[in-house]
Amino acid sequence: MDKLIIEGGVRLKGEVTVSGAKNAVLPILAATLLTDYACVIKGVPNLRDVNTMLRILRSLGKNAELDKGIVTVTSGRQKNFVADYRLVSTMRASFCVLGPLLAKLKKAKVSLPGGCVIGIRPVDLHLKGIKALGADLSIESGYVVATAQKLTGCRIYLGGVYGSSVLATDNVMMAAVLAKGKTIIESAACEPEVMDLAEFLIKMGAKIEGHGTPTIEIEGVRELHGANHTIIADRIEAGTLMVAGLITKGDITIKNVVYQHLGALIDKLEEAEAGITKTDTSVRVRVKKQIKPINITTLPYPGFPTDMQAQMMSLMTVTPGISVITEKIYPDRFMHVAELNRMGAHIQREGPHAIVEGVSHLSAAPVMASDLRASASLVLAGLVACGKTSVLRIYHLDRGYERLEDKLQALGARIRREKE
Repeated sequence: MDKLIIEGGVRLKGEVTVSGAKNAVLPILAATLLTDYACVIKGVPNLRDVNTMLRILRSLGKNAELDKGIVTVTSGRQKNFVADYRLVSTMRASFCVLGPLLAKLKKAKVSLPGGCVIGIRPVDLHLKGIKALGADLSIESGYVVATAQKLTGCRIYLGGVYGSSVLATDNVMMAAVLAKGKTIIESAACEPEVMDLAEFLIKMGAKIEGHGTPTIEIEGVRELHGANHTIIADRIEAGTLMVAGLITKGDITIKNVVYQHLGALIDKLEEAEAGITKTDTSVRVRVKKQIKPINITTLPYPGFPTDMQAQMMSLMTVTPGISVITEKIYPDRFMHVAELNRMGAHIQREGPHAIVEGVSHLSAAPVMASDLRASASLVLAGLVACGKTSVLRIYHLDRGYERLEDKLQALGARIRREKE
């Protein structure tokens, strides 16, 4: 396994370009299972999760290759409807092959998923939606087994205990595009990544309206054709880089950014009195004066993203005053708290709340990454900590950030990758 060695105390400066969105490309790759025609996906980041999804597609009978940011998917000779545990268990997003497999082949056997250890994330909404379309479902030896002679459109409510579900919306939407009649998804996820999947499906010939709102309407079609598509920019990577600039009191310009996708984050950073300059495709961040403490509550889009909670916590650890961070999407998503405290942070957890008392400085320490966004928060803390920080188990980081250390090096950071 690899680790990152970070020597803190460098003020980041310069320009950096954001990669394509991990959370958009994974369901879009799954959607290629809906057609026998070729699909070309551009702007694809070279990530562990992307390569896992490509392996899953190959195991299901597709030819899928990534070359210089472009994935080409074509159909192989033999189709398979079983998504194996050894692959699906490593990445939760791979469960979204259930909908397209069932819609195209009338049967699917998909392992219950794995992924980051950030609390319980059940698949009940996925199953509720697929069953509503007419599928017969069972759980057998850790696999979801689904069959359907035909899928029929209907009205489906996908609201959950913690709000809408992105992957459940994706899964049901992909199953519904080949169902007979109209499907209406209520309490659908509104995230940009869901919109990007819908746009790809529309290019394939699907009839979808309302994506980006809580009500999505889908009129089923007989078949889909191939399509070319470019993935949207990764808003979470953009946000992580913005925080990297602010935590080091730097001045950086982040390119390939969709400003509209960052509204809640930018609003909070401006509340903290960060200097933010926006254009159509870039954001410049700098510290004009001392960053102020803020309170944050994570919510479904367009609310503050749970995937930026850990990174903002790192920023607040070195911000004078008291900040309160409330996690309403995954209440147990605080694995990074103990590691940040090992670096000298003062964070106290109270249920779904983290109370952060800013300190004058953090101290370098060996820290253990527990999940994808926690990994990013520890890297950010290392950028500002006194001494050399070792971030272990960065395979989590590699699941969602393309060459993050290279991008930070280009901004002046003293960071390198080594073998553990």
